[in-house]
Amino acid sequence: MADLKYYDIILKPVITEKSMNEMADKKYAFYVHPQANKVQIKEAVQKMFEGTVVEKVNTMNLIGRKKRTRSYKYGRTSARKKAIITLTPESKDIEIFQGM
Repeated sequence: MADLKYYDIILKPVITEKSMNEMADKKYAFYVHPQANKVQIKEAVQKMFEGTVVEKVNTMNLIGRKKRTRSYKYGRTSARKKAIITLTPESKDIEIFQGM
């Protein structure tokens, strides 16, 4: 297990049309540290955003896309981990997404 602090776990929010539509259901998407588990992600969200209560955490590992680097060589972009956080109905909204 990696020794991760709560501020190292959440890397950045995922800003897509689909993730913006899911905000109505209190679901928020973040890129997270690849070695973080669901319990660590839940604790990090509750500590970073005051007043939020996490109901459920879904995670997925995203493999890197295949890209051509030179005329005949192929490589991959870096792999990432994404987490979809579902908040309880009584919970406060996450404020970084307001106004988007």
